[in-house]
This record gives sequence, C-alpha cells and structure tokens, in this order.
Amino acid sequence: MTRLAPALALALLLAAPAFGQSQPGAPPAGAPEIQAPVPEVGAGRGAQPGGQVPESTATGDTPTGRQPPAAAQAVTAPQPRQPSAQAPTPPPFSDRGQLSAEELELQAALRGERISGRITIPDRQASNLIQPGGGDWRDFHNRTLTWVGGVAVLGMLAILALFFLVKGRLDIAAGPAGRTIQRFNLFERVAHWMTASSFIVLGLSGLNLTFGRFLLLPLIGPEAFTAVSHWGKIAHNYLAFPFTLGIVLLFLIWVKDNIPNRLDIAWLKAGGGFIGHAHPEAHRFNAGQKMVFWITVLGGGLVAISGYVLIFPFTVTDIAGQQLAHTVHGLLSVLMVAAMLAHIYIGSLGMKGAFDAMGSGEVDLNWAREHHNLWVEEELAKARTTVTGPHAPRPLGAD
Repeated sequence: MTRLAPALALALLLAAPAFGQSQPGAPPAGAPEIQAPVPEVGAGRGAQPGGQVPESTATGDTPTGRQPPAAAQAVTAPQPRQPSAQAPTPPPFSDRGQLSAEELELQAALRGERISGRITIPDRQASNLIQPGGGDWRDFHNRTLTWVGGVAVLGMLAILALFFLVKGRLDIAAGPAGRTIQRFNLFERVAHWMTASSFIVLGLSGLNLTFGRFLLLPLIGPEAFTAVSHWGKIAHNYLAFPFTLGIVLLFLIWVKDNIPNRLDIAWLKAGGGFIGHAHPEAHRFNAGQKMVFWITVLGGGLVAISGYVLIFPFTVTDIAGQQLAHTVHGLLSVLMVAAMLAHIYIGSLGMKGAFDAMGSGEVDLNWAREHHNLWVEEELAKARTTVTGPHAPRPLGAD
C-alpha cells in the first residue's frame, strides 16, 4: 500500500491536462490567460459596494489596462477667462460713470429746467419728460387768461350798459339837416366790413376756446358744443387771412388821417362830447377813432402774426416760442374784443346817425358838423373850388 501511493499521485498529475480540456467553458490548452473585465465605479475605481448599480458611460464598460477612446473621456466645465491686465474689461452699461436719472431729474427741478431722458434718435424734443414752461403756460391758459378776459369783456359790457342807462342814445343836437355828405366811399366800406366781419367770427370762436366749457357747454350739451367748437376752429384758422388783408388795407387807406396831433388832447380833455354838451373840434377822425384805428392796426397785426405762428407750429420757433405766441395771442385778443365792443356800441346803439357812415357812406350834415367840424369845412372848401360858371350847382353847405 505504501508503495502504491507514489505511483497513484504520479498518474493523477499526468491526467490533469486532459481532464481540464474536458470541462465545459474551459480555455483550450496553450491559450493565453485573459482577465475578466472589472467595472470602474466610484472615485477609487474599486469594487462595487454591495447593492449598488454600477455607473455606465457613453461607450459602455472599458476593459482594465486599455486606454478609453476620446469620445468617452469625461468633459469638464469651461473655466471663466481671466481678464488681461493690459486690456481692462469695458463697463457693461453705457451710462457707467454718469449721474443717475433720479439725480438728473432732481438737479433739473431745482434749476427750474426741463426734465429729459436719454434717447438715441436725433430728435431731442422726444426726450422731454417734464417742461416747467408747460406748467406756466397751462396756468396762464386756465387761470390768467380767463380772469383777464372775463374782467375786460364783462367790465366793458357793464360800463356800456351803465352809460346807456345814464346818457341814453346820443342824438343830433341841432336836429337832422336833411342833407348828407359822403363820409366813406365804397372801397373804404368794403375794407372795413371785411375786417369787421372776420374779427367778429374770430372773436366769438376764440372766446369759445376760453369760456365755452363754462358758459356754452352746459346750455347746448356736449354734442352741439363739439360741433360748434369744431367748425369754429376751422373758421378761426381760415378767416385769419381776410382779417390780415383788411388790416393792411385799412392802414394804407387811413393812416394819413390818424396821425395824433394837439387837437386830440383837447378832445380827450372835453370827454369827446360824451360828457357834457360840448363837441370838441376834430378833423376826419377824432381822438377816440384814432385810438380804435391804432388798436386795430397794431393790436390786430400782433394778433395775426402770433396766430400764424400757432397755425404753422414749429416753423419759426420752438415749444417755448409757441407758448409765448399763444400768450400774446390770447391777451391781445381779449383786450381787442373789449375795445371793439365800445366801438360797435358807439357806431350802432350809442349814437344816432353813426351807423350811416359805414352803412350807406352818407351821413347827415349836422351830425358831421357836430363830431368832425374841421373835416366838414375842408370838404366844403374842396367843393367850392370845383364850382365853375354861373350855372354850376351850388356846393353842399355853401351859403
């Protein structure tokens, strides 16, 4: 038994390779040894802990000891680029280093200037946010102009009503003469009525802009008031042209007869014949009529010029000039309306025979002698010089 043991061990050793090849799945004899792949998990790429699923990559598991392809390498997050010391980083906003909008607004408000924002278009007016001049203009239009216009127009109406109650309608002291003298020719009357009719429409439509919301709107309602205001604005714009033409014609026709002189001072001291019974001397136009003439020419001219600035805005001036033009236009207009009310009163209801001067152009001889005696003498002297021959008609007023 002892001798058989070594022989049995040697036989088993010789039969081992043949036994290994007979096992299923075993590599053939002489084949190189291949190590089984081990999944890489965790930071230490060690063994997978129990119960944890191995992490996967885009290309699957990679055998140990072999370099993974480039696409399978881990992609790291990009690092921020450090600024260079030679090229400083530009500011992120265009207003870096400038005052804030709140600071600019406060400084402009303290200086009483307009407040503007920042824009990139060429029109700088579009950046205006608050303009103090606009507040002043609004205060003028809503308060000052209303008070001045109300006092001037209503005050003049009150004075004329009181004068009519005290004096009544002024009559011809010597009574009608029954004979007339030409006061104004056809061309003069046409120029006068063109200017007067245009001014009446201009005045009424302008007063509607100031007082219409308070006086007219409650009476006729919003629909009718809108229509009246709309057509009044159109008439106001277009009638400015014949009004201006009339002013030019009246100036050219009558300027030579409206130069002030010493007789005007005496006429004013005597009250123009409206106070007492004396009738001061006067040529073709007395001091009162001369004042109406210059109010019409100078005041009407300024009203027309300022009105054209408003009709064609920003043609010759900026927004400040527009506001100034509106201020001048409004104030002079209401003052002219008040002055023309007195002129209309004297030429119609206040004095008998006065309307004939601009109606038919012929006035009663006694009326002309009472109010324009020096002019009547001049006209009669001209008529006498035109009489020739013994059978010529006697001139008007000749003895």
